Amino acid sequence: MTNPITSINAVDLDGVPVDLMQVYKHKILLMIIYNNDCLGCTGRAIPLAYEFQQTYPIIQVVGIHADFPGRIGTKANIKSIFTSGDIPFPIYIDKNRYVFDQFQSEGTPQWVLISEDGVLFRSIFGSQGNAKNRLFYALESLVEK
Repeated sequence: MTNPITSINAVDLDGVPVDLMQVYKHKILLMIIYNNDCLGCTGRAIPLAYEFQQTYPIIQVVGIHADFPGRIGTKANIKSIFTSGDIPFPIYIDKNRYVFDQFQSEGTPQWVLISEDGVLFRSIFGSQGNAKNRLFYALESLVEK
């Protein structure tokens, strides 16, 4: 097993710095690193993240909007992708792509599954069927431990 992750630093939608490892300590954490301008993210991955949150209430799903030049996340434009206007799970902003780099993301969406003892369990890129299946099996094996 690898060493526990000591911190994951982002800002909340009001710009307040947050260490996600402190906020979600001792929880199974499924992070989706995404960007609003990624159609695979907003069309497939965000709904899938919501589905996983509903299917596995024991886990905590969080979104991490990775900012890229010209593709910056704000509270208003992040909320705008949800037809209801309500954000279904906590979303944070990775202003300088530190979280994106911390987990060696291949692009967006990048899924990061962290066990309740704070250890990286899986990191999976994509939103197509293969990524969905890999996430499902990873969640099943982690939740059943």
